[in-house]
Amino acid sequence: MIVAVLSMLCAALAAAAAVQYQARRKLAREIRYISDKLREIAADRSPQKLLLHTDTRELRELLTGINLLQEERQREGAGYARTEMAMRRMLSNISHDLRTPLTVISGYVEMMMNRADLSPGERAVLMDKVSGKVREVIGMINAFFDLAMLESGDKELPLSRVHLNEVCRRNILSFYDVLTDSGFDVEIDIPDEPLYALANEEALDRVLNNLISNAIRYGGDGRMLGLAVRAEDEAVRIDVIDRGQGIQEAHQDHIFERLYTLEDSRNRKYQGSGLGLTITKRLVELMNGTISVASTPYERTVFTVRLKRMNHGGGQI
Repeated sequence: MIVAVLSMLCAALAAAAAVQYQARRKLAREIRYISDKLREIAADRSPQKLLLHTDTRELRELLTGINLLQEERQREGAGYARTEMAMRRMLSNISHDLRTPLTVISGYVEMMMNRADLSPGERAVLMDKVSGKVREVIGMINAFFDLAMLESGDKELPLSRVHLNEVCRRNILSFYDVLTDSGFDVEIDIPDEPLYALANEEALDRVLNNLISNAIRYGGDGRMLGLAVRAEDEAVRIDVIDRGQGIQEAHQDHIFERLYTLEDSRNRKYQGSGLGLTITKRLVELMNGTISVASTPYERTVFTVRLKRMNHGGGQI
């Protein structure tokens, strides 16, 4: 009897040992598979996922974690590729845009050097043109570096309560003489009631300057420029309006992209850096605001900035 029991125990232990041996061999194969796959991924930076059916809970959790990392890595890689392509395109476009004024400058300088018959008055005119083109090039370079700084996160933009009425009034008045001398009809709609926004005053000045300059440059055909300020539920709204040739609907989603004006400008007679509206959008976003455009050509083009509204005491509404 005892011998029979011992024999059964030995058989059970042997069976258990065999099962454990097979389980260890299976686990070793699965770990080897994972190890080999990880080496392949590291060698060729493959985005492939690890597909393995296993009964081991810990290995399933490990595989899930590895596959999640692979998905994140794939997303980052795609984002990097898009960024790299955009940067290459931007640098190519900037070099093309700089080449035009530099070629003009070179032509003017060559003319002044080789034309001994030029009168002092003619030379003065050419020097004025050279100075204008130099300022244009400097403006393009500054705009490029400003945008690079904004997108890198190196520029801090402290926010505080800003008296919107005063800032908007100051900015439109700084253009008033230029506008009236050029025959523009100026429409200003700024309420008497003080409106406050969460913003950075310096950044807001630049946003308004860019939008008003843009309306003059590209919407000048309509000879009208408007600035309206109003309160909404939890926001304050600034509209910069013109009645120029406007922006075709197909281009409205792209107007804030880098160097848009190089290929799809509202008015090809004017050459800017193509970065003004991109910088404007980044500044508005850094102030936790939004900017949009709505345009019906030769009727009404409106750039709208919305910022968080604040009360007299400094709290948000």
